[in-house]
Amino acid sequence: MEDADLIEQFESCTLPNECFHHADHIKMAWLYLHRYGPIDALARFSQGLRRFAAAHGKANRYHETITWSYLFLIRERIERYGADQTWQQFADSNADLFNWRESVLRLYYKDDTLNSDLARNTFLFPDNL
Repeated sequence: MEDADLIEQFESCTLPNECFHHADHIKMAWLYLHRYGPIDALARFSQGLRRFAAAHGKANRYHETITWSYLFLIRERIERYGADQTWQQFADSNADLFNWRESVLRLYYKDDTLNSDLARNTFLFPDNL
């Protein structure tokens, strides 16, 4: 699927939920960061993800701290390693972002923090580990 089609289906909530896994979230955030400035990308992606989750009957799945943290990490990696990388180059050089089970966020957050309602509803800065 072309990137523009993926974005359109995400934004219109017509992308099937079973076609939008963790790696797809990473790609969508990467696409938004290439299309918009960081603040706009953060706002648009977060709003889009909330709408998408609600449209698929999973409004309670949206997690602000996880969403924002990944977007900030993706933004940092884009700037650190070059905005001219293709999606595949970015994915190949950032494998740690794609491992959902052993999330890179464990380097920054305690499990209790990420499992809290506060973290789900409000972005929390990383724990002092």
